[in-house]
Amino acid sequence: MHEKPNLKIDWATHEAAKYACENWHYSQCTPAGKLVKIGVWENSKFIGVVIFSRGANNTLGKPYGLEQDECCELTRIALNKHATPVSRIMKLAIFFLKKNSPNLKLLISFADPEQGHHGGVYQATNWIYCGMTKAADEYFVHGKRMHGRSMRALYGTHIGKDFIKKVLGSSKHRYLMPLTDEMKSKIKHLAKPYPKRVTKAPSEFPSDSGGAVPTHALQQ
Repeated sequence: MHEKPNLKIDWATHEAAKYACENWHYSQCTPAGKLVKIGVWENSKFIGVVIFSRGANNTLGKPYGLEQDECCELTRIALNKHATPVSRIMKLAIFFLKKNSPNLKLLISFADPEQGHHGGVYQATNWIYCGMTKAADEYFVHGKRMHGRSMRALYGTHIGKDFIKKVLGSSKHRYLMPLTDEMKSKIKHLAKPYPKRVTKAPSEFPSDSGGAVPTHALQQ
């Protein structure tokens, strides 16, 4: 019988979050904008981050009657090899976030079917699935596909030769996690049947994404 790993959830530095996203997440980039970076340690070893933000849409909570500070997006789960289930890591990170942000009422997250994702970790933790988003324009910059807001945050509004091509982005699965009973009652009518996993899809949160372990300075 294997001993249950000792898990620690705490704030992560920007450097640690950047390392985790670039090395242990399929996007290989850190989200743009103001971020809440929650680090994860397993048996005292830094294994990654869970990142929350206001997302690419500055009216994220408007469809649910929420102000900007009452709603946020779960934008990254970037993990190296680990023994603890992703669902448990995510639940503890959400608990930590809620404890430190008592005004929050709703979390939103998206799963991109073009990456073979269907939202399995959200389904395992009882998020509310409410269908697909509308496809939004995205851009190829230096060979990397980016949302418009991320592109502008990195390169500004005049990116000149850095701009390569504008493309139609993919529709994504949208999931909601109410953080209060009132919000749960308010959005429960939006629930739709969970989408099924795409056959032979790549792992949504690969445990082995490569890269060396961050230095001690990044773990502090």
